[in-house]
Amino acid sequence: MKLTQQNPDIGAYLAADEVIDHDHPRVGETVARLALDADTAYTYARAAFGFVRDAIPHSADSGDPRVTWRASDVLATRTGICYAKSIALTALLRARGVPAGLCYHRLVGEDGTTPVIHGLVALRLPGAEEWARVDPRGNKPGIDAQFSLEEERLAWVAREECNEIDYPVVYAAPPEVILHALKSARDRSELLRNLPTAL
Repeated sequence: MKLTQQNPDIGAYLAADEVIDHDHPRVGETVARLALDADTAYTYARAAFGFVRDAIPHSADSGDPRVTWRASDVLATRTGICYAKSIALTALLRARGVPAGLCYHRLVGEDGTTPVIHGLVALRLPGAEEWARVDPRGNKPGIDAQFSLEEERLAWVAREECNEIDYPVVYAAPPEVILHALKSARDRSELLRNLPTAL
């Protein structure tokens, strides 16, 4: 699937803001640790992906009730749902000069009928002509997301026959419906009851 930028300015995919706060010291500390063994943009991006996927549990898997939405908070608390983990990875990539943004697809929820929006990351390494999507959600039995820029290895694939949708847009910042869900939830249970069903 060919991805399109929401913002034509590539600089928007390197910027810091309230959510993707890669200028925060907590993000800087994490970047410095990850960069110790990463001498290229590719090895750094792979290390950052592995860190967010494996060292920050998905709160629905771990049972952590806290809701995080700012990259520095995700790194500090080591918890978040897919949206928050994607925000954290985006911040870690941007902090090292790798353009990164947020992507989404709409999937059928666990009840088999209610759609849910799942968050992903798109990145563009130096010299690459296209964006590549990766999924830092976190693996568990039945989910095996991997860092792969050639062939997508996501947690889930949108199935047309189930009316699931891949949104082709690379967002420079979380869409308002995603951010509102994160910021307004008092805990993870409330968040999961009020997840967006469309963008």
